[in-house]
Amino acid sequence: MDENSKLSILKKDLQKITDADDDYLKFLLQCGRKAMEREGIKINEDLECDMIQIHYAAYLFRKRASPDTTMPRFLRYDLNNLLFSQKGKINDI
Repeated sequence: MDENSKLSILKKDLQKITDADDDYLKFLLQCGRKAMEREGIKINEDLECDMIQIHYAAYLFRKRASPDTTMPRFLRYDLNNLLFSQKGKINDI
């Protein structure tokens, strides 16, 4: 999925209809990607990885305005499951 598609889905998730926050949301998508890489996740171009990146960016956007800054449980489970599935694969040589 290209970056514009990710931005469009993120805006729908956040119920944003204007382009006023686009630069900030693009930055959050990059931050989400870097955070996933820091946890050891290899970013690939599949739907699961893209949606987790979008959810991560949405979490970063929402947590700035909320007193509760804990990561949503579903997001932590998704990150863990993606990481474990990637680490558990056997490479055929």
